[in-house]
Amino acid sequence: MAVTAHSFDVAAVDLFKVKRTAFALWRPHDTQTPPTLVIGRFNSGNPPTLADWQQFELERSPGHADLWRIDATACGLVEGQTYHYWFEITASNPSHAGRRTLCTDPTAFTVDWRLTEDDYPAAVVKFENGQLIPCEAGGEPIAPAPPIGAAAPPNNRMVVYELPTAWSRTNVHGDPQIGVGTFRDVRALVDEGAEGMNFSGMAALRAGRSHLTELGINALELLPPADSFVEREWGYATSNYFAPDYDLGFPLGNSSPTPHLDLVHLIAACHERGIRFIPDVVMAFGTRAAMETVNFPEFHIDPHAEPEDPDAQQSGGQGIRNAFGGRLWRYARRVEAYDPISGTAESLVPARQFMKSSLLRWMSDFAIDGIRIDSVNNIANWDFVQEFKDLARRTWKKGGGSDETFLVVGEELSVPLDLLTQNRLDGLWNETFKRMVRNAILGYNDDEEPSFEWSVRKMVDCKLIGFADGAMAVNYVGSHDVEGFRNERLFNFLDNNGIVFKEERIKLGFVCLLTAVGVPMILAGDEFADEHDLSVSHPPKQRDAVNFDRVDEPFRRRVFDYVARLVKFRATYDALSVNDTDFIHVDFNDDKRVMVWRRGRPESDRQVVVVANFSDFVTANATSPAAEYRIPNWPRTPSGKQWREITQGRDVPREWVAREPIFPWEAKVYALVDT
Repeated sequence: MAVTAHSFDVAAVDLFKVKRTAFALWRPHDTQTPPTLVIGRFNSGNPPTLADWQQFELERSPGHADLWRIDATACGLVEGQTYHYWFEITASNPSHAGRRTLCTDPTAFTVDWRLTEDDYPAAVVKFENGQLIPCEAGGEPIAPAPPIGAAAPPNNRMVVYELPTAWSRTNVHGDPQIGVGTFRDVRALVDEGAEGMNFSGMAALRAGRSHLTELGINALELLPPADSFVEREWGYATSNYFAPDYDLGFPLGNSSPTPHLDLVHLIAACHERGIRFIPDVVMAFGTRAAMETVNFPEFHIDPHAEPEDPDAQQSGGQGIRNAFGGRLWRYARRVEAYDPISGTAESLVPARQFMKSSLLRWMSDFAIDGIRIDSVNNIANWDFVQEFKDLARRTWKKGGGSDETFLVVGEELSVPLDLLTQNRLDGLWNETFKRMVRNAILGYNDDEEPSFEWSVRKMVDCKLIGFADGAMAVNYVGSHDVEGFRNERLFNFLDNNGIVFKEERIKLGFVCLLTAVGVPMILAGDEFADEHDLSVSHPPKQRDAVNFDRVDEPFRRRVFDYVARLVKFRATYDALSVNDTDFIHVDFNDDKRVMVWRRGRPESDRQVVVVANFSDFVTANATSPAAEYRIPNWPRTPSGKQWREITQGRDVPREWVAREPIFPWEAKVYALVDT
């Protein structure tokens, strides 16, 4: 797959082209007093200040009354100098309406929270050869991330790793210390030549190790990497949609933030190893986003103040939209306006074009390989969701990408399959799988199934609950939504349900995940049975963190090694990349709950058989060489092939195929391999 990486591809978004030579502000609401540019140089100090302060009045752009600008050459800028700036406008948000205030450039590529005015960070740009060049806060030049190219795994072979940016470590007193897992720390999980920064010294991040390569995942979903005003919890409070996060790019010991460079190096490390990079995107609500001040009525809504407005209700009849402490974006109000993408005057929805412009920035400069959209029900506009997905796919294919190496997935926990049948999204988070697998490893029927057998069947084969293809369903045993009943980390879930011997059931859960039809996703830390360092019994739910200090504890290392064998197998073995699934044996006699399923096309020489025991049953005299549990209907063994048990990495003697003993809460995974 030949993909061209563009350095700030101004041809894709007209507003970016305008901003190469001018400071530009799109669609301020109140212009009785024109917006102005406030600009100067960063002056380090305690606190930092703006030196050489200047202010310039913006003018309407010829032909577009809602685009305000001032040419960079009219501002007396010094060649090669890096500048920090804001726009001064008449605020339109309800709490400050009518007040002159400074706000961040809403489409800034770099922001610097060391220097704030009216709670907004300064935007950053460099003046060079008569143009405004994106750069780091310290003036360092930035370049685009390299594309993944032919190394991209197709959607039906992906194993996704969901990684929060809130991490913890255990101090000398045995207490957890919570901190920011920066882009450099994440890179140390990928690149064996890199070391952690905020978490330096942690075994999993030391030079010579690559935790994610050892695990074998081939897609990294990073919880929102766009800039947020919060010092990273889990990132669901996006403030500046066009900029990578300041805190994630400002590790301890740095003199200034370098989020672009750090994120680009992380993505390059992923792509060099065939790992797709998938950002989490929060478009339902923003938190201290500049458009709240610039033009609240057209870009945002308070649903409680306007409950009858088309933008006030969640999709699917789920009631008033929830902003989770932020401000909801408005996706239904149409106006005649300058289109920042095409550069023409059109009938459009401003917030839609704002988000799509941000998408094109991230696709061009960060070479993203897919998208996870947060809280689709709170976006509350399926037309926009489809527009966003379609633009992403068109852009990917225009760059030479193939359909099967890009995926736009939505999170809507009620799993509304109409989003798929209507082609609004490529895939959905399958919250149903999480509920089913957690019930299954406790030995319970699913909440919505009277039969344990059909609970497992529907868990393993998502087609039975309405998905048309495995690549449409993202399955998981746990996700970052860890607050509340049955949502805890897997270790804590078992502990809270009185399970003393957790190792077998954790392994059983991962067998179900990694042999089921669908795209498996692993919450960072679950692969080594991490547990909560903070309470998740009360809000805020985003405060738990992953603790990589635990990975080398003996019990957790056993779990990790077991999961790693399955992950590598899932990513490479043909039978798990197709939808074909059959249940060949069900045994519920004498308090047993043994189910056996086959994956792969019938009669092919690539097949998988999973023997799963969801009960305390154990074969009589199981450790005896003569002990056996017979499984009828086992697939034939083609000439030149043999069966290999994947979780233990051992070949099965031909005479013992379909006869091996089974143990409580155990699963075995058999695959046809060459002799």
